[in-house]
Amino acid sequence: MANTAQARKRARQSVVRNQHNSSLRSMLRTAIKRVRTAIESGDKAAASAVLQKATSVIDSVADKNIIHKNKAARHKSRLSAAIKSLA
Repeated sequence: MANTAQARKRARQSVVRNQHNSSLRSMLRTAIKRVRTAIESGDKAAASAVLQKATSVIDSVADKNIIHKNKAARHKSRLSAAIKSLA
């Protein structure tokens, strides 16, 4: 248990930050799943449109240091490569 006022405040802040970061991480995962679902459906135009929205979410989360910028780049690269490989 926190003994000082400073430690109590830091504990409160960490709870709020954890909830916020968790919601952003969830939003990221949902965006990636939407792109993968669009790719599996086989519609290249729809998948490209969903990828554009997902790219915005991925960049936003990376800018806030929720995920590393290289991980964001890897996600974007793999998703766009999967879309390009559609017939």
